[in-house]
Amino acid sequence: MDMLWNGWGDPAKAAPLPETVTGLLRDLLGVEPRSTPALGLADIRPPAPTASRAALRALAAAVGDEHVRTDGESRVRHTRGKSTPDLLRIRAGDVSDVPQAVVLPATHDEVLAVLRACAAHGLAVVPFGGGTSVVGGLAPQRSLFVALDLRRMNGLLDLDPVSRTAVLQPGLRAPEAEALLAGHGFTLGHFPQSFEWATIGGFAAARSSGQASAGYGRFDEMVLGLTLATPEGTIDTGRAPRSAAGPDLRQLILGSEGAFGVITSVTVRIRPLPEVRRYEGWRFGSFEEGATALRRLAQDGPRPTVLRLSDETETLVGLAQPDAIGADPAQGGAGCLAIAGYEGTAEDTAYRSERAAAVLRDCGGTPAGTEPGERWAHGRYSAPYLRDALLDAGAFAETLETAAFWSRVPELYTAVRTALTDTLTRAGTPPLVMCHISHVYENGASLYFTVVSAQGADPVAHWTPAKHAANEALLAAGGTISHHHGVGTDHRDWYVREAGPLGVSALRAVKRRLDPEGLLNPGVLLPTD
Repeated sequence: MDMLWNGWGDPAKAAPLPETVTGLLRDLLGVEPRSTPALGLADIRPPAPTASRAALRALAAAVGDEHVRTDGESRVRHTRGKSTPDLLRIRAGDVSDVPQAVVLPATHDEVLAVLRACAAHGLAVVPFGGGTSVVGGLAPQRSLFVALDLRRMNGLLDLDPVSRTAVLQPGLRAPEAEALLAGHGFTLGHFPQSFEWATIGGFAAARSSGQASAGYGRFDEMVLGLTLATPEGTIDTGRAPRSAAGPDLRQLILGSEGAFGVITSVTVRIRPLPEVRRYEGWRFGSFEEGATALRRLAQDGPRPTVLRLSDETETLVGLAQPDAIGADPAQGGAGCLAIAGYEGTAEDTAYRSERAAAVLRDCGGTPAGTEPGERWAHGRYSAPYLRDALLDAGAFAETLETAAFWSRVPELYTAVRTALTDTLTRAGTPPLVMCHISHVYENGASLYFTVVSAQGADPVAHWTPAKHAANEALLAAGGTISHHHGVGTDHRDWYVREAGPLGVSALRAVKRRLDPEGLLNPGVLLPTD
């Protein structure tokens, strides 16, 4: 099944907002329904491909005629990603940066052949997994490009139960990967909000972080080896669990977002399937109080598998449990809701839960039972569908995220909220700004912000100054430009400042060696020359 072309996920799961929520949006934020009728996929007519016949023949020679698609629907479905500006533009019929063709290789060698063909004919290449990028990662700065859809590379190539490793192909979607591993009694333990649609290759390319990162780690911590296809040949990394044989080349590939090559296989660490999964809710009087509790668990233990904290606003409106929005006006409750989840053996989860409860109580937490935790687990992938419903209702809704050391988290939280609120209020669309901590470390944590406002006359132009102001604020407050969404084109200019001139120069040198013609996702991660 393909993802909804002008929204998120499975069209059957899309649902309108309850009347209570649309009324709240109207009364609180001045949101009014859009009067422009919605366009259907049949209404979108992309320009005809301008790539030469010789280029298309070369692509067909690499993967077979039936695996080069130039029809309008295939090309529209591979246009940009799933950020709010991406969706607003495609809903308005803007497909000005549609790919010339969609190419579907099945093997590493076919990927190499496609890269050679594109180099010979001057076509840029954008690797395409689940299409879930929310930072402009699928919007290259080149008009002549092809989308390299990796869905046919969707297998489990090897599983070593002794070493607890698996070799996965990049086009394997996360649910399929979990099902294949579960058949052998294992799990990857990587469950980001994009879980239902994102792919293994995308997780590696964007340094993804899943909702169970407190227990299983980020995806880049799970990766033991990678194979990369480049216009100049192949790079294989990771022949041992750890090595002191020079710099770790995996770290050049992880987070490279297709700018250095195409990931064609990933060797990952796997874990036994847990016997028990238990999710509990806790209440704190303030975000500061709850953050202190999370820090203590992250630093001194016991660390739950899942650990997250919604601020007062997110808790009040119910976004801490997205599938319950509008079900009960009082269901959000006062204070801040925290979720602590435990996975493993029955004995281990009970032990960790009991010990963590003592810490949470000592920090001022009040237990709320398993119902809030189980409700969160049930609706953990619902938020993107809620974003689509908000857009349909005439609201603007977008997210951004960052991370910082614990001592900087309070300042960062205030700075980003203030930047978003001030900028959008000056534009005449005062926002509702919410935040949660969803990933914790011994030394710091991530902050994930959700912004809802009226759309304004031009929604994309309305959002751009606010996004820029937030980026400036988070860098000034000591945060990173991205904790787990990646860089793409949206964060690129701030990433260049974060990395520094010499760091960027070193990365440019790597790109020139691996991609001398600059064909791989041009303008993503690094500015084009």
